[in-house]
Amino acid sequence: MTAIPRLASGRRKSRLYVELATTTDDIRASQALRYQVFAGEMGAQLKGDQEALDQDHFDPFCQHLLVKDSGTGRVIASTRLLLGEQARKAGGFYAESEFEMDALYDLPGRSVEVGRTCVDPSYRQGAAIAVLWSGLADFIRQFEIDHLFGCASIEMADGGVLTQAIMNNVRRQGMLDHAWQVTPRIPLSPLPDGAEKTVSAPLPPLLKAYFRLGARACGEPCYDPDFDCADILVLVDVSEINASYARHFLDRVSRE
Repeated sequence: MTAIPRLASGRRKSRLYVELATTTDDIRASQALRYQVFAGEMGAQLKGDQEALDQDHFDPFCQHLLVKDSGTGRVIASTRLLLGEQARKAGGFYAESEFEMDALYDLPGRSVEVGRTCVDPSYRQGAAIAVLWSGLADFIRQFEIDHLFGCASIEMADGGVLTQAIMNNVRRQGMLDHAWQVTPRIPLSPLPDGAEKTVSAPLPPLLKAYFRLGARACGEPCYDPDFDCADILVLVDVSEINASYARHFLDRVSRE
């Protein structure tokens, strides 16, 4: 793991604070929360079942961004960040297991992949996700990130009807130019006969947050059998972040 600077937004002046993991215990706490959310709640098939940890070979190459409760010291939200130079050491980005994404390697500047984002169920009605995103904003500044990308997931319990309805919305308002698009390794199956293919559905919270930031979808979704969900890969060009949203997302860090 590379040297980890302290995040400006990691100051412990409020109940919840954000910081990058600096110890093995921090990383294991994040992996335990991921396991609780993804395996316990979502029923995902994960490695590390015997230890109740969600862990894979990418973790040692990632920075782990954590939100902690200052009263208990518990990790209550986390995401992991894989820089482009670390991805090369890891054999690629995690998203390459789902998408053929050679085009994204040609993006200028420095890129980071955001993944495995989760929040403890007891903290989902509060500020945890906002604190996590403020830490991500600080990471973007300190590491001089030009592009960030990651997957937004949609459950497939209905066979993909909701996903296709959401994609109808996405296709109208936020697709990358064809030259930059990726190809899913497991495309979604066609909708059942009689299913409405023109209806659209509201964007789920994470996808909505990405689009407010100025993200664009990188192409059609991929089916993830381990999580039984559809993953939509999105890309944010930091230089084109929506100005009004940037005041909330990026500039709040400099005011703290």
